[in-house]
Amino acid sequence: MTILVTGATGYIGKRLIPFLLNEGHKVVCVVRDKLRADKSYAEDDNVFVFEGDFLKPETLENLPVKIDVAYYLIHSMSNSSKNFESLEEQCAQNFRTYIETTQTKQVIYLSGITNEEKLSKHLRSRKNVEEQLASDLYALTILKAGIIVGSGSSSFEIIRDLVEKLPVMIAPKWLNTKTQPLAVRDVLNYLFKVAGNEFFYNKSFDVFGPEILTYKEMLLQFAEVRGLKRHILTVPVMTPKLSSYWLYFVTSTSYKLASSLVDSMGVQIIGQPSNINDILDIQPISYKQAVQLAFEKTEQNGIISSWKDSMISSGRLRKQLHKYVNVPKFGCFRDYRERPVIDKQKTLDKIWGIGGENGWYYGNFLWRIRGYIDKLFGGIGLRRGRTNQHELNAGDALDFWRVIFADKKQQKLLMYAEMRLPGEAWLEFKIEDNILKQTATFRPRGLWGRLYWYSVLPFHGIIFSGMINNLVKVESP
Repeated sequence: MTILVTGATGYIGKRLIPFLLNEGHKVVCVVRDKLRADKSYAEDDNVFVFEGDFLKPETLENLPVKIDVAYYLIHSMSNSSKNFESLEEQCAQNFRTYIETTQTKQVIYLSGITNEEKLSKHLRSRKNVEEQLASDLYALTILKAGIIVGSGSSSFEIIRDLVEKLPVMIAPKWLNTKTQPLAVRDVLNYLFKVAGNEFFYNKSFDVFGPEILTYKEMLLQFAEVRGLKRHILTVPVMTPKLSSYWLYFVTSTSYKLASSLVDSMGVQIIGQPSNINDILDIQPISYKQAVQLAFEKTEQNGIISSWKDSMISSGRLRKQLHKYVNVPKFGCFRDYRERPVIDKQKTLDKIWGIGGENGWYYGNFLWRIRGYIDKLFGGIGLRRGRTNQHELNAGDALDFWRVIFADKKQQKLLMYAEMRLPGEAWLEFKIEDNILKQTATFRPRGLWGRLYWYSVLPFHGIIFSGMINNLVKVESP
């Protein structure tokens, strides 16, 4: 079959595509930015990448019409837009209009469990999208999931932050809300197995794990898997705003995402039983098993996708990545340094390993201070780290940077700053003629931007000089 996948660079989409390819399907990926198309499948003969934005119908005109099955995996947890729900509705309508011009027989939508009368803003939007996707020209299959647990998932990473950093937690009352966590491997199995199966045409199913757990129980079971003893006291006095700040300062999430999560976590997510497991021969694994598998992937550095790499993890980038590739020169400040390269491969490996657990090779305490300051001003700080400790691709989050361009063959890495700044900043590493060229560029916004640059200039002299020296340094055996 020829299968279209929207959200192909997202958490679920990047994991689903290998499933489809392994079964010999042709996969059509629709992405807003081709630079973010994952290299591991973008060069596959059975993968066809098209650029299109479902909020801009004019960008969809050249998309293919020979489609058998289409996955609608476009979701957002952002609160940055006041008309968030209407944008999601518009996106679904534009998708339906396009799909109705194709030969598509089935559309599969991954939604959220919406069995409660009082729903969060995002669950209301999911339910509305279900209605917008319905059509007489194709069959709609809806799979509704709750909390998804897997390496790199937002729930896994946020719970990991809380459990590993806080031996004792004084937590909001929503930790007593009940839910049915589902392993990401089971989510992918459901999505994969319903494709082309006529039994599931024009039907909706809740999919969920075998246990009903509170968020508090999830935290404690997570701690058991990690061999940690944790104590949790829930209090009723934390308002949604205070709860959002609690998540924001303790975990790697942004404040906007924390606010969305708090809004959703106040709603009980319990699925309606059905016979879908028997029909598809799927036995969902327990929460503890899902956590253990997630850690195995993390320890093997085998995380395929992470919520941290989504653009909503910071909200700073408003355009496609290629809009930031050409670093401006006019009206900018630059810190340029170069050093001769002794061992090109070792220097490249260091560059590609920068940030995250490896740090920044010099003055890491200063980088951490900058991260703390960023958090205080509502930024993301350094807590996102990096998804893979050895590889970098365009679109990856790297501490408070976003990778814009990464190509080892061209020996060039370019990043854009997602920290709070009175302006815009780029950091570039490039090797030419055995010379490492390191350039920090800052385009200030008004007087405050210029004052900021001059105030941090002394620290740049220390940090950037030490960093490039260590990047070219060859350690003695």
